[in-house]
Amino acid sequence: MLVCYSVLACESLWDLPCSIMGSPLGHFTWDKYLKETCSVPAPVHCFKQSYTPPSNEFKISMKLEAQDPRNTTSTCIATVVGLTGARLRLRLDGSDNKNDFWRLVDSAEIQPIGNCEKNGGMLQPPLGFRLNASSWPMFLLKTLNGAEMAPIRIFHKEPPSPSHNFFKMGMKLEAVDRKNPHFICPATIGEVRGSEVLVTFDGWRGAFDYWCRFDSRDIFPVGWCSLTGDNLQPPGTKVCVYLNKSGSTGPHLDKKKIQQLPDHFGPARASVVLQQAVQACIDCAYHQKTVFSFLKQGHGGEVISAVFDREQHTLNLPAVNSITYVLRFLEKLCHNLRSDNLFGNQPFTQTHLSLTATEYSHSHDRYLPGETFDLRNSLAHSLESHSDSMDSTLNPTNLIHTSSNLRAPGYGPLLPSCGLPPSTTSAVHRLCSRRVLKGSNKRRDVESFWKLSHSPGSNRYLESRNTSRLSNQDPSLWTVEDVMQFVREADPQLGPHAELFRKHEIDGKALLLLRSDMMMKYMGLKLGPALKLSFHIDRLKQGKF
Repeated sequence: MLVCYSVLACESLWDLPCSIMGSPLGHFTWDKYLKETCSVPAPVHCFKQSYTPPSNEFKISMKLEAQDPRNTTSTCIATVVGLTGARLRLRLDGSDNKNDFWRLVDSAEIQPIGNCEKNGGMLQPPLGFRLNASSWPMFLLKTLNGAEMAPIRIFHKEPPSPSHNFFKMGMKLEAVDRKNPHFICPATIGEVRGSEVLVTFDGWRGAFDYWCRFDSRDIFPVGWCSLTGDNLQPPGTKVCVYLNKSGSTGPHLDKKKIQQLPDHFGPARASVVLQQAVQACIDCAYHQKTVFSFLKQGHGGEVISAVFDREQHTLNLPAVNSITYVLRFLEKLCHNLRSDNLFGNQPFTQTHLSLTATEYSHSHDRYLPGETFDLRNSLAHSLESHSDSMDSTLNPTNLIHTSSNLRAPGYGPLLPSCGLPPSTTSAVHRLCSRRVLKGSNKRRDVESFWKLSHSPGSNRYLESRNTSRLSNQDPSLWTVEDVMQFVREADPQLGPHAELFRKHEIDGKALLLLRSDMMMKYMGLKLGPALKLSFHIDRLKQGKF
């Protein structure tokens, strides 16, 4: 059934039924949220979006022409590498996966192959083309030879802009999170200024807010995601997971590298924290391929990477929206790695045992997603599609089969409780894990073998306690990883922003050219962090780091 926006029948989408207003995740519904917050949705005529959401008939690997988002005067060849709702994830041919971007299927910035030449233009290599510029014509020929071209019929005409800015402060909408553009989230108009509006994300206290024009294609009416099939993230809460550095790391993880990791990941979005924790496991592995083999492609989450077989391999984690999902994913990953559960929701100390995901579920019912997990077959069965995507990302073909007593269906403890209260399950599990591992006479030999044969790989999340390596180097020679380390060490509060420097490929030379206004305009930093970074960069230039 085609559901379309009707200005006359449903001007503000207030009357849309719950099944339409609800998120695919099943935990957030607009009608309930609007009533709870005493809010009104922005009327449909405020947006530069089609009243009838366009159909998405594109397929992965199709080729098309697209404007280079980093150089809008250039038209390039792009490949469809992802689909969600009415949006396309595009990668410019000749670029890498660090500069993917999203466009609506009715965007004027995408066109069929041949449109540029038809209008007297020339296809250009993308900014940062990896090969020599002189090789572009041959590269273009090889790229298009035998490729599947997106047919003209599946492109849509861009809708007209509203006559003027109709938005008012306090109106609700759905908006792309520009720092994580695969997410669309509930948002509020925080301020209106001329032709611009301030988009504030509900539950995030300014961390992801941005100004945009009233006719931006990144903002949508309430109910848009339900109509297009896109995932609407619920109002955000930051999560934080803590690292158990005293636990057994098992045969696959390097204990010394684990000790160099930060004590916690976050506070940040659940998906970002999951990415940091999983990436840390990969970076600390004797063989990155081993950890990577336990994972398989997810949907909608952050990207993790590993280096093995002389190549960099990447995959997407699943989209997660609460600490419960994060802890359960990490708990199962640790089982597969034959290590203690290395992560919890509270700091680990000698006298305090952090809650596992199972115990956290017992004591925080408001986060329960309503799933049934059964690890006896090393697979997770979910009552909701969101959890299916999360659990399927742990590769079932590589799971380590454990005792059938690990977990019965439902929210039972990981091990038979034997009359113990649920709060002690974590301690029992850890003691049993250590006993099983340490009971092996070959454990030391195995660890020695891994240490002798491991490859160092990437250490992007290993925060060195010794700053002399950077302080003895010329900053202009720093790599992107060095710059990220500098940001973390200069001020711990700036640590969460370090990943931005990877995203924007800021190495030492680029760092020395940065100014606060550039960081705010192009990197999306707020004034406070931008000023702090400018201060530390100035000290760096003066040789005071």
